[in-house]
Amino acid sequence: MIEKFWGNRHVVRALEGMIAREQITQTMLFSGPEGTGKATLARRFASLLLPHAELIERDDLSLPENVKTIADREKWTADKRNEDPLLFASQADFLTFPPDGPLRQITIAQMRALKERAQFLPNQGKYRVFLIDHIDRANEQAANSLLKILEEPPPYLILIATAENAYDLLPTIRSRSVLFPFSPLGPEDMRAFAAARALTDAERRITLAAGSPGLALTMDLELFSKRRAAMLLLLSVAAGLQPFAKWIPVSESIGRSKNEKMDIYLKLLYELLRDVLLLNNGRREIRNVDVKSELTAIASKFPAERVVRVVPKIDAVLELVRRNIQKVIALDHLLLELSD
Repeated sequence: MIEKFWGNRHVVRALEGMIAREQITQTMLFSGPEGTGKATLARRFASLLLPHAELIERDDLSLPENVKTIADREKWTADKRNEDPLLFASQADFLTFPPDGPLRQITIAQMRALKERAQFLPNQGKYRVFLIDHIDRANEQAANSLLKILEEPPPYLILIATAENAYDLLPTIRSRSVLFPFSPLGPEDMRAFAAARALTDAERRITLAAGSPGLALTMDLELFSKRRAAMLLLLSVAAGLQPFAKWIPVSESIGRSKNEKMDIYLKLLYELLRDVLLLNNGRREIRNVDVKSELTAIASKFPAERVVRVVPKIDAVLELVRRNIQKVIALDHLLLELSD
């Protein structure tokens, strides 16, 4: 029934069972790592309930025209974005609400637009399906606004939200949703996916994507290597393996770029520290195997207890970034926090 979807068969079977029994859960939360297909499966599911599957697929946020739309809106003023909340609706009964603006948040204006459009009956058939992609990026006002529609959704409305970590959400949102956990794909599924998509540098993509087919597909390997090198240098300086003077031009280069998102760098930093932790515990199966020698040197200076101690400091900087702190200040502050 749900075709052309890789991995997480337990979720696919549950959704197919809902359709077969004609008992559709109205509020669902798809939770799991980035790139494991949460939004993709939401579209596949909706295409079984609504006509014109080809229009639903046009709301794929990875499509170049949608990427450009989201990027262009970052240049808008906050007032202009509030007056024209971001949503995609290529098919009139399937609406997608993605993160918006420089901070990539789900906004109160979007949730108000959702509530307004939830009042409209389906154009065709029995259902309307709304997808909130990355509900974990909703600010407090937006999250509270969403609760009002979750309390008494119209009988024709199916609401699907995605999040990397369900426990980043308000408990009241979780309690009103049926949780579907997504897991990274295994190596065999990833190789089958890479072969089906004829990916270049397939083995490297599979290793770096860590079970996320979406990342394997969209990853810019050259840009990834550049960003990872910056975070590897940050850790090397924090560990005392490189002088601080080497970090200054890298920090300034990131700060000058208007297109670089701090959360991307911090995710890479988390992944590098995960590999450091694995190396400290004698594990060989690390994600960034091509820089293992550098990570091994860092691991000698970052024992497990130090890694555990620094992760909350990265969390704190991530919160500051979401409040629009300057990137250079955030990175230099983080380097000092990580230094022993």
